[in-house]
Amino acid sequence: MKSLLAIVGAVTPPGRLLNATTAMLTGAREAHPDLSTHLINLADRKIAFADGRSPEAYGDDTAATVKMVGDTDAVIIASPIYRGSITGALKNLLDHVPVEGLMGKPVAIIAMGATTHHYLGVDWHLRDILAWFGAMVAPTSVYLSSADFVDGKISEGARGEMLSLVETVIKLGAISGPLGPKPLAARR
Repeated sequence: MKSLLAIVGAVTPPGRLLNATTAMLTGAREAHPDLSTHLINLADRKIAFADGRSPEAYGDDTAATVKMVGDTDAVIIASPIYRGSITGALKNLLDHVPVEGLMGKPVAIIAMGATTHHYLGVDWHLRDILAWFGAMVAPTSVYLSSADFVDGKISEGARGEMLSLVETVIKLGAISGPLGPKPLAARR
């Protein structure tokens, strides 16, 4: 695996999830100097509302962002819990990505909420979406809560869990060939 992309699905000003994801990518580069890492922070991108047009038709960041997703070897998606699920901005981006953009690609999930009460909300909904793509989803995810941060910075324990997730997608990326049939969405 040569490249890892992290997507931060929050559109609020930079905060704890962005800081934690940035720390994870820094740790990934330290552990794997040959790994190229990239970050998509949806707060910094103008992604058009998905209305069926090709990403190139919008004249904003949509096409370049979709291309980044398709061009990477593995993806880690980080989303805060928003009304019991992922953010609308993240879902909108995923609605633009063609099935081939994530099909057979290692993908892992990081969710964040104030408490652990809704820890499966993001995980559950993203796994459904990623199954549609036929992505190779890591069997476990990382859940971050307020207790995992001190003065806005990620704790060492939580950072270690995030780096373990990086190792998981690297191992999944070492699998050659497809795992099973194409997803239904790709059988046109």
